[in-house]
Amino acid sequence: MTTQVHLRETGPAQTVPLSGDQARRIVSAKVVDIRPGPTAGTWALRADRIVGATRIGDVEIYIAPKVAPARLLFMLGYARDPSGWRDRVLPMDKSADLVPAMADALSRLIDSGLRGGLLHGYRPTETTSTVLRGRLREPAQLARRPGQPLPLEIRYDEFTPDIPENRILATATDRMLRTPGVVAATRRRLSHLSRTFAGVERVRAGAEPPNWHPSRLNTRIQPAVRLAELVLAGSSLDASPGRLTAHGFLLNMATVFESFLAVALRRSIQRRHGGVVLAKHPHHLDHGGRVRLEPDLAWRHGGRIRAVADAKYKLSVPAADVYQMLAYCTGFGLTHGHLVYTRDEPDTTDHVVRNTGIRILCHSINLDQPSIPLLAEIDLLADQIVQPGAASLEASG
Repeated sequence: MTTQVHLRETGPAQTVPLSGDQARRIVSAKVVDIRPGPTAGTWALRADRIVGATRIGDVEIYIAPKVAPARLLFMLGYARDPSGWRDRVLPMDKSADLVPAMADALSRLIDSGLRGGLLHGYRPTETTSTVLRGRLREPAQLARRPGQPLPLEIRYDEFTPDIPENRILATATDRMLRTPGVVAATRRRLSHLSRTFAGVERVRAGAEPPNWHPSRLNTRIQPAVRLAELVLAGSSLDASPGRLTAHGFLLNMATVFESFLAVALRRSIQRRHGGVVLAKHPHHLDHGGRVRLEPDLAWRHGGRIRAVADAKYKLSVPAADVYQMLAYCTGFGLTHGHLVYTRDEPDTTDHVVRNTGIRILCHSINLDQPSIPLLAEIDLLADQIVQPGAASLEASG
C-alpha cells in the first residue's frame, strides 16, 4: 500500500505513521526533514527548499512551492535561456500543482511539435560492412585488413530519428511518466508519446543531456525541447550521488532563485550600466590568499569591482549573511554590499556597520508575479545595486 504525504515548502510539519525501513529510506533520500513523531511509529516530515514530487520506496511525497507553477517555470526557463523564455506562453493549468502542471505542459508541447511527424536528422555512422555505403575509411581499412578486399570499414550519414532533440524529448517523457502525481489524462498522452519515440535512445540517469542547436529545421519542437530540458534538470536531483530516491521531479528553490537572479541581474546591469557582471567571482580577504571570498555576483567596471551582491533564499536575514557581506565589502574595498531576498521575508532592514562606514543593503523581490513586472523589478534592483555600490574605500582589483 502506498503512503502519500502532502507538504508545502517551508510549511508546517506533517505527522504520518511510517515503518522503520520507510523512515530510513526517507532519511537517506535527503528530500525532506524527518524526525520522530510524538507517538511511537510516527514521524514528522517537513519540507524546506525542495519542491515537487517523488516516490521513495512505497512512500509518495508531494511538496507544493510557495510560488505558482507558472512563475516557477518562468524562472527556470529564463535562467537557462533569457531570450527564449522572456515572453513565452505555455499551455499550463494555473490551478494545478507543480508536477501535474509541468506534465500537462510537456505533453501538450511535445504533441503540438510532433504534429508534422517525428523529426529526423543525419547522424554520422562508422561500421563494418560487405557493401560500400558512403565512404571507405581508408586508414581504418589498411590498419585492420591490409590487402583484404572485404569486409569494408565505411562511414555514412544515417537519416534517423535518434537525434539529440528527440533523445531529450523521449527521456523527459519517460521520466515524467514515472513521476507520481501526474493525472490520468496526461499520463495517457505521455504514454502515447513515449511509444512514438520508439527507436530513440534515452539519456541515462545521471548523465548530461546531449547538446542541440536551434535551427530552422527544429523550430517546431524547440519549445518542447526547452521544457524537456527543465524536466530533466528537475528529475536529475533524484539521481544525484548518495541519494536513495526512486523517481520524481524535484527542484531546489534556493538554486532556482539564485540562478534566475544571477542571469536576470547580469543582463539588466550590463544593458543599463555597462561593465561586466561576474558570477562567483573569486577573491581573498587576506593578503596570504587563505581566506577565500566568492560573492554570487560582482560588477566590474573600469577595471575594478564596484559592487557585490548575494542571493539569499531564506526566511530571515540572519547575522551570518551580514557578516559574510561585510567580509566581501572589506575584501573588495566597497562601502556598500547587497543582500537579495524574496518578498515574503519578514525583515529586510539595512545595516550600517560601526566604525567602518560600510552599509549592508537588504532588498526583496516578489517572485509570484508575471514576468514583465518581475523583470521590471529586477531592473530597479539593478539600479539600486550599481548606483550606491560604485564608491570604494580603496583601489581594488
